[in-house]
Amino acid sequence: MTTATTPRLYVGTYAKYNSGSLFGRWLDLEDYADKEDFLKACAELHKDEGDPEFMFQDFEGFPRAMYSESYVSDELFEWLDLDENDRELLEVYQNGVDQSGTIEQAREAYAGTYDSAKAWAEDFLESTGALEKIPENLRYYFDYEAYARDARGDNYFVEHDGNVWVFYAN
Repeated sequence: MTTATTPRLYVGTYAKYNSGSLFGRWLDLEDYADKEDFLKACAELHKDEGDPEFMFQDFEGFPRAMYSESYVSDELFEWLDLDENDRELLEVYQNGVDQSGTIEQAREAYAGTYDSAKAWAEDFLESTGALEKIPENLRYYFDYEAYARDARGDNYFVEHDGNVWVFYAN
């Protein structure tokens, strides 16, 4: 989902929808300091109803898990404060590792982004010095893809935008 689209929600109400009306408006979430401020704007938009029950009918520019038709997550407004890199990191982590994970958990588990799992294995073995234990004349025969496959028990390999994002499982 990584995109430059402004995070926003289309806000209608259940009463209008049940009456056959899709009246509402796209609200740019970056225009609001917090969830409370956003909900005040929703109430102002639908002030023609005594106690409007908001219906979030569509979304753009943020992870799907942060809203539903009748709910907006508190974490959405924390997500809005992140820079683009952290937004993408959290999105990949939540989609591939832990749907309810936090940015702190994602940062702690993040091991890097690679062209492939094999590229991760090559980098990992080189950086840890493990290759030094294999005689140089035999290193050519080492199966990095098999090593990466076996490492999936201790790591998460998440494909995203043509790359493999690696997160430690522990």
